Amino acid sequence: MSPVSMPDTSISSFTPLFEALRTAPTAPDAKAAGDRLAREVSKQGPQSLDSDFQVIKTLHDFATNKKSGFERESAAIAFQSFATILGAPIAPLLLSSLPVIFDLYMDKGEVVRVAAAAAIKSILKLFPPEATRIVFRQLESVLENGKWRTKVGVLESFKMFVTSARDAVAAELGITLPKIESAMHDTKSEVSSAAIKCATSLCTTLANPDLVPHIPVLVKCMANPDSVPACIKALSSTTFVAEVTSPALAVLVPLLLRALNDRSMEVQRRTVVVVDNLVKLVRDPSVAATYLSPLVEGVQKIATGAAFPEVRAFGETALKTLLKSGASSSGPPPVHRDIQAEAAEILSTLKTILPQELAEGNVSSPNAPKRPKYAGLEISLAFQAGVITDIVYKRNFNDNKVWRRSIAIYMSIWLDEARSNNFSDAVLAHFLAIDQAIAKEHDSSEGELLCDTLFSLAYGALLLLSHTTLRLIRGRRYGILGTNGSGKSTLMRQLRDGKVENFPPQDKLRCVMVEHSLQGEDGSLSVLDFIAADKALAGIPREKIRAQLAEVGFDDARQADTVGGLSGGWKMKLELARAMLYNADLLLLDEPTNHLDRNSVNWLEGYLKAKKNVTCLIVSHDSGFLDNITTDIIHYESKKLVYYPGNLSTFVGNHPEAKSYYTLAATSVKFSFPPPGSLMGVRSSTRAILKLSNCTFTYPGRTAPSLHNVSCALSLSSRVGVVGPNGAGKSTMIKLLTGETIPQEGTVYKHPALRVGYVSQHATHHIERHLEKTPIGYIQWRFQDGHDRELLEKATRVLTPEEQAVMDQEWIGKDGSKRKLEMIMGRQKLKKSFQYEVKWRGLDHKYNTWVGRDDLIKKGFSKLVQQFDDLESSREGAGSRDTSAHLVRKHLEDIGLDGDIAQYNEISGLSGGQKIKLVIAACLWNNPQICILDEPSNFLDREALGGLAVAIKEWAGAVVIISHNHEFISSLCPEIWNVDNGRVTHQGKAAVIDDNFLDKTPKGSGANTPARSRLQTPAASAAGTPVASGDEEGGIKTVVKKKKKVTRNQQKAQEERRRLRKLRWLSEGGPKPEDTDSD
Repeated sequence: MSPVSMPDTSISSFTPLFEALRTAPTAPDAKAAGDRLAREVSKQGPQSLDSDFQVIKTLHDFATNKKSGFERESAAIAFQSFATILGAPIAPLLLSSLPVIFDLYMDKGEVVRVAAAAAIKSILKLFPPEATRIVFRQLESVLENGKWRTKVGVLESFKMFVTSARDAVAAELGITLPKIESAMHDTKSEVSSAAIKCATSLCTTLANPDLVPHIPVLVKCMANPDSVPACIKALSSTTFVAEVTSPALAVLVPLLLRALNDRSMEVQRRTVVVVDNLVKLVRDPSVAATYLSPLVEGVQKIATGAAFPEVRAFGETALKTLLKSGASSSGPPPVHRDIQAEAAEILSTLKTILPQELAEGNVSSPNAPKRPKYAGLEISLAFQAGVITDIVYKRNFNDNKVWRRSIAIYMSIWLDEARSNNFSDAVLAHFLAIDQAIAKEHDSSEGELLCDTLFSLAYGALLLLSHTTLRLIRGRRYGILGTNGSGKSTLMRQLRDGKVENFPPQDKLRCVMVEHSLQGEDGSLSVLDFIAADKALAGIPREKIRAQLAEVGFDDARQADTVGGLSGGWKMKLELARAMLYNADLLLLDEPTNHLDRNSVNWLEGYLKAKKNVTCLIVSHDSGFLDNITTDIIHYESKKLVYYPGNLSTFVGNHPEAKSYYTLAATSVKFSFPPPGSLMGVRSSTRAILKLSNCTFTYPGRTAPSLHNVSCALSLSSRVGVVGPNGAGKSTMIKLLTGETIPQEGTVYKHPALRVGYVSQHATHHIERHLEKTPIGYIQWRFQDGHDRELLEKATRVLTPEEQAVMDQEWIGKDGSKRKLEMIMGRQKLKKSFQYEVKWRGLDHKYNTWVGRDDLIKKGFSKLVQQFDDLESSREGAGSRDTSAHLVRKHLEDIGLDGDIAQYNEISGLSGGQKIKLVIAACLWNNPQICILDEPSNFLDREALGGLAVAIKEWAGAVVIISHNHEFISSLCPEIWNVDNGRVTHQGKAAVIDDNFLDKTPKGSGANTPARSRLQTPAASAAGTPVASGDEEGGIKTVVKKKKKVTRNQQKAQEERRRLRKLRWLSEGGPKPEDTDSD
């Protein structure tokens, strides 16, 4: 259609065309007449469709003429011609004609009905996905008021949008499905059948793979309420893992409401279980408040009034989950959009932007806003306003194509193509400016705007951020806060890789990321050569590199060290030095204080504060660092980035629920460690079970020892914090304790049955080769043989060529025969030590003999003995545990990892904090007696750190913690080992500091750990009792019972029982049984 040139026309030019259309004897003739009429409208311009020319009204008169079937058929054919010839620009003007055309579905003549169906199909194809809401409201109106064939036609029309506008259809299910469900109960079987097919088709737009298999059953429930119990049964056996969004709830909530009122206890039980499982996956509080609030009353009724206790228990759990998600039965109802008011406001805006030649003043009110010159343009603008309302509500300002097909396409009949596009761009710019102004109201900070980017962020199938704004001011330091798994590190990596939509490229905004470790780098280079080899720093002289390295603490000697030999803290400093040489505009710091000692953290704070022109985005779980360094807080809230001025303490002051960033109390996150296993022969919690004596260790290639003459010991009651500067030897000492390295001087004593759980500084290296497995699958793989398979892969357990040569040495038996050891087959107790069953090379098993532990060690088989001891101790712990999926899942949940994530998500998709939880859970699976945690606060958020602290505090085993987090160490560890320059100094055993814990649970309370012995020793009195003071009798008086004399036969029987018990102990091992008078 040509743009408006506004020639002088009159209705007389359409009269012969209407007459030809009215008198057309056949359908082809009517088609030809309709095409000529459409071309004449195109020729005359869009104003010819105004009421003055009565083109649309005349077609309506034809369609409603009950006396002439030819006119009714011709009208339908003409509407089809308008849609095919005039195209999408005419769609808003034809929308009001849909009810008239749908009425023709009830015509007695089949040719009229066929023509009407063709016209409807042609018209509906003109609408873009963004107009789905407007078209559906029109169709729903016809569905409610139409006759039975009309209803069938409308139901068929709904299905047309499933393929072209899936997301838009899904968003309308909450409003449209109840109307279709009413049609399922129509007295006409044709309508009922069409409604069922329509609902089934519309429900396929659900983007939830867990619900797709149940769509036929769900639709059947809408049509037949008696099938609700069968549907609930099917849903209760489904494991839901995908996020539950509003379209899914629109389908499920009516069904669940019906099931909650069912009289059957079994149906009620299954329903609350389904509610509990579904609600956990609703991540948007606004969606929960809108859709889940109606469920609260029904679930509450079951939780308090169900006849069966187990049903009430399930109901209470579901009710807690519902209330936690944001649903409420007593709170104010959620505020719904006033779409009509929004559309009216946008329409008035469109009229102000309208070009002058399409607007005219109001004669009766000269000061009033101008209005469109043509009635058809008024209708088109109102339609555009309705479409724009939804686009603005979704904050979709990035996709210019959406705006063009929602505005420019409809203006193309009034303006030429270029001016139509300009009008669309002007409308987009207007509403984008409004959106940015609203964002600036929340961020009134002044300064140079570094970036103002609207974007969304997803990780795999999980949407992390939706249509949110990243607005950064130069020189500001932003702390990013959010729970583990919310997407903080993902956002940093996407910014680093330039994958955030609309983010400025590197040539306009220099963005550099500092990560927690050097991954994939050449560790054989010296520190200086490593920096100089960076291609991005090729133009920087070595003198400047030396100066920068010296600024972060690398003296000349350390600059000559290899990168691979650096400790974790020095590697982080190296990354910082490299990043600072880039002269970045935006510095991304992901856990920068991990592995840094206190002095280095203070230096980092000072350096960042001195960089007035560098903007910092910081992700850190160190609350003290964030409090000292940040000028603003960016908080993850409902998939949006919300900005708060001030540091962390200011943020917590305004949001008390964020107090977990400061305290170590386990609030929403609860960790629970399994009880430590028993140790044979160890009845005292103060007896040394792991000990270093005068140990010295030097790394290959170095002259100075990393540890010198170190002695220390651990018992079951130990709570040790290991502190010291970076590179002082803390991790090296732990490796000596765990057996990963062997000292050149000194001895390491380890109880043969001792199990040590060790989470290293770079803990995730344990799972890097299993990224395709789920967390549950990884633990099942690691312990499927009844022992820890990773023990066999330790470098210290692999025999060297020299040790292989020792295996070839000959043993001389008592009869003078010579033989060579092949392997150790078994172990049993021998006095205070062990003896081992040895299989000899080339001899049958019947020639196996038992050799004492000391004899094997003297012969040089210490590593072989240690290997077997590790295997046996691991088997004692892990061998007694069932690796069924539900038990492993429970164990992972006890360590704070979400059960659904543990069962269904691959390790590669876990966040850093979730991976740490997995490693901690794996090291605790075989019930170790000692747990060694190297920098456990890395990657865990404050709530998870609080849960870990409380679990450690309540655990009954020994704990060794290496950390620069003074708050964490001082809260848990009364004994401190200070490592500095390779030497260890021990600092006293103060009481555990309870002030940092909100729950005040005493250490070793046994909350999740069984008692260590059957006989409990009463606590000592606070003050001593003077001898002969007379107060001794004020204590507990013991009634002495006289022993009953046993007969001779009873004494013989007792001696026989003791003899058999001792033989069984000698053959099987384990704790030595006590001989008492009562046995």
